[in-house]
Amino acid sequence: MKCFVTGASGFIGANLVHELTARGHEVRALLRPNADTRGLSGAVYQTVTGDISDRQSLKKMMTGCDWCFHAAASYNLWLKDYAPMYAANVDGTRNVIGAATEAGCSRIVYTSTVGCIGLPKRVGDDVVPTDERTPVSESQMSNHYKRSKWQAEQIALGLAARGAPVVIVNPSAPVGPRDVKPTPTGGVIVDFLNRRMPAFLDTGLNWVHVRDVAMGHILAAEKGCIGERYILGNAQGNWTMETALQKLEQLSGTPAPKMRVPYWIALGAAHVNEWMSTITGNPPKAPLAGVRMARYMMYFSPDKAIRELGIPQTPPEEALRSAVEWFRSNGYVK
Repeated sequence: MKCFVTGASGFIGANLVHELTARGHEVRALLRPNADTRGLSGAVYQTVTGDISDRQSLKKMMTGCDWCFHAAASYNLWLKDYAPMYAANVDGTRNVIGAATEAGCSRIVYTSTVGCIGLPKRVGDDVVPTDERTPVSESQMSNHYKRSKWQAEQIALGLAARGAPVVIVNPSAPVGPRDVKPTPTGGVIVDFLNRRMPAFLDTGLNWVHVRDVAMGHILAAEKGCIGERYILGNAQGNWTMETALQKLEQLSGTPAPKMRVPYWIALGAAHVNEWMSTITGNPPKAPLAGVRMARYMMYFSPDKAIRELGIPQTPPEEALRSAVEWFRSNGYVK
């Protein structure tokens, strides 16, 4: 298949390009001028330069492509001005899906986030993972990133209802190689390896290998039902942060922090951090949005993607090991 990929230099996008080309697909990768393409090293692809704000240009670049993967997004938990984030995530999604539909793509896979899935709830001492059927509304989107992605997902669903061949995927917390930036989740691993994590919050994530997430995108194009959502996660990956740090200690030999920070202290520190950022203009080390999300155990069930798509289930330990090895071999550990 001839594939068009937006966000090709990002963490998921770069791994997607590698998986597509490894399977014999042709890739046309949309990149901005001066994009950091280290994650694409070794992949064979055609570069097209442009921006998701230009719908007509997108349509021309997509002509002749069979599949479109829209992985581009502005992922920031703090900005001085959030308008560009909404422009990229909401308007950009409308432009990409509209252009891909007009260009005749037979499948359009939109990369959303589990942030748009309903939050898990506690039943006694247990946290019950939620799935695509869990009721959720925009009022539950607690920060600008989640809200912008929610609005973008509603656009994708609306266009699918009107005939656009859209399948939505909701990755959980991917880790692994080629996390160039790194992402906030990858940043946790980098801070851990550099011993810059004296304590941790009592939170949890669904940890998944980024390679499985990339494969989930391809499987969504092959088998996904139009207008449906699929959580791309790992059924065994619902771990507390404490468990994940203990696993990292075993894998890396770096001692895990023992001190758990109470939520109210972290929240107060985040308020101070953000106040300082309004003065300095530098991003806060602990943004309020991140601390507020950490209040919940972000546990999710990928059963639908396993059952209907056949998404691989690489052990989460292997995902962490891949991330540790990649960060160490690429100079992130001092």
